[in-house]
Amino acid sequence: MKLDRLLGILTVLLQTERVTAPELAEKFEVNRRTIGRDIDALCQAGIPIVTHQGTGGGISIAEGFKLDKSVLTAGELSGIIAALKGIGSVSSGPRIARTLDKLGANSDAVVSLREPVVIDLASYYKGELTNKIETIKQAILARRLIEFDYHYSKGESRRQIEPYLVAFQWTAWYVFGFCLDRQDWRMFKLNRLLNLSLCDQAFTLREIPPERRGFDGGLTDHHKLVALFDRSVKYLLIESYGMDSFRETADGLRFEIGFTNQGYMVGWLLSFGDKVKVLEPQSVVDEIQKIAKNILKRYQ
Repeated sequence: MKLDRLLGILTVLLQTERVTAPELAEKFEVNRRTIGRDIDALCQAGIPIVTHQGTGGGISIAEGFKLDKSVLTAGELSGIIAALKGIGSVSSGPRIARTLDKLGANSDAVVSLREPVVIDLASYYKGELTNKIETIKQAILARRLIEFDYHYSKGESRRQIEPYLVAFQWTAWYVFGFCLDRQDWRMFKLNRLLNLSLCDQAFTLREIPPERRGFDGGLTDHHKLVALFDRSVKYLLIESYGMDSFRETADGLRFEIGFTNQGYMVGWLLSFGDKVKVLEPQSVVDEIQKIAKNILKRYQ
């Protein structure tokens, strides 16, 4: 939109001593003629823009010109900017950058743009992850079904869901929606989701049950783990589940927590090697013993 572009150009000029028309054209994805018309429009609005000719020339705002401060404080802007930078790490297109430009019109925000908190929500799969998020966002806004292959502990299956939200939780990206195959609300991890496609079929919005709105309903704790850890791995328990997940005993660190996926929990426990002994449930003890025997056979 022209208004968005005019605000973006204005904030660039407020933060930059001098900028050229080709630089503005590239930044806002328009041609130089459009930038020329935008500069004329800003001049007509009373913005004192000066054009410098020749080598080192460019466009600038007359010295001393300032906009009124925003109602947001520097602290509030700092939090917003940190969040925008995090989303920007997995977003495609210039929208986030333009929003940051607008916030930068406030003199306090110029300091906030150098926010010392770095939030990178991307991963090794950044390119693929960005495409998935953009496709799912498009489906959510258009209320269209999505379809994909999903890999999980029991194998893989083709799923079709009504997407409602893209969420970053538990250190990973998920899509939350109503699964037509299971006729229930589900969370699907994006890194396990392949061959994603946007369907032509539209859907009518359902009301998300109150117990599922915190997303925890998608991963319920059906089992309880009790294990005894060596004190040397205390820092790892704190990192994964916090100080309240265990208590000090004469025999070591007694760890108790609920879990949903036994395969995931067994894999996590095995990462501690001989620094942990599972007390219950017996099914986890049996599975670890079976894996240990198979490992021993492989190395004999």
